[in-house]
Amino acid sequence: MTNNFETPEVSIVIPVYNEEAVLSLLFERLYPVLENLKHRYEVIFVDDGSRDQSAALLRKQFQLYPNTTCVVFLRANAGQHAALIAGFERARGNYILTLDADLQNPPEEIPNLLLQMDAGYDYVGTIRRQRKDSLWRHWASLAMNRLREKITRIHITDQGCMMRGYHRDIIDAVLATTETNTFIPALAYLYAGNPTEIVIDHEERAAGESKYSLFKLIHLNFDLMTGFSIAPLQAFSLLGIGVSILSLLFVFYLGWRRLTVGPEAEGVFTLFAIVFFLIGLLLFGIGLLGEYIGRIYSQTRSRPRYLIKAVLDNAKSDKS
Repeated sequence: MTNNFETPEVSIVIPVYNEEAVLSLLFERLYPVLENLKHRYEVIFVDDGSRDQSAALLRKQFQLYPNTTCVVFLRANAGQHAALIAGFERARGNYILTLDADLQNPPEEIPNLLLQMDAGYDYVGTIRRQRKDSLWRHWASLAMNRLREKITRIHITDQGCMMRGYHRDIIDAVLATTETNTFIPALAYLYAGNPTEIVIDHEERAAGESKYSLFKLIHLNFDLMTGFSIAPLQAFSLLGIGVSILSLLFVFYLGWRRLTVGPEAEGVFTLFAIVFFLIGLLLFGIGLLGEYIGRIYSQTRSRPRYLIKAVLDNAKSDKS
């Protein structure tokens, strides 16, 4: 199906950051799938401040498919979710799909998402059938998924899979949100009225390296939990009450021992252990509180999520 300047029905938003090694293969696999769709489409690539040849490859692809391709160049690396927001703001389709550029989520699964959206679902999540990531990433992701489900009302089976489908109404609600730190799949799930999930294939990264280190994954999950629930603070408050009660009982016990047995020196190291435990607990609580205060600090600065350097888009006259 060849698109001219008709309004597309489907928008594919793909963030790109230093993916020169895999982009050519992505183009080869993505566009044939889209050409066979029964929907008019557009592809929106968002270059998230790449420092390799990704920008040049995206410009070349735009020249080959100017009627169906849009490229947004950000001035600096803003992060995956900020890049998605930049793509959402350019998207014109009623159905908006997100896809990683690394080909771990096969473009051939796009028709399966669209079948669900045609059936009336406004949010289509995905579950990787057999993950090709390293074992530690698999177990870490599984543990964080379970923890998130316990402290929030967001039930996303596989939060790390970026291939998802959203109805235009959901994306409009996401764009209206003024939060500085936005985890799009979770936020969209909260706004969805009829969500669903499907199982899709998962492949090894075709080339290049993952941009998510262990530290980034931990930070992302802390951000997710503190951004959608105050349960961690409430749990720590309950823990603090319990520890305070136990500490008070222990003080009464030591006072009783002093009166009945007399001065003792044998329990000094036990007292040290208890004090160190309480200090560690206190520092953890301060760190947890700092996460929430940090979110408030980021929000009050009101800095833009991203800055656009240039836009290649024949379908709009207001090129930036």
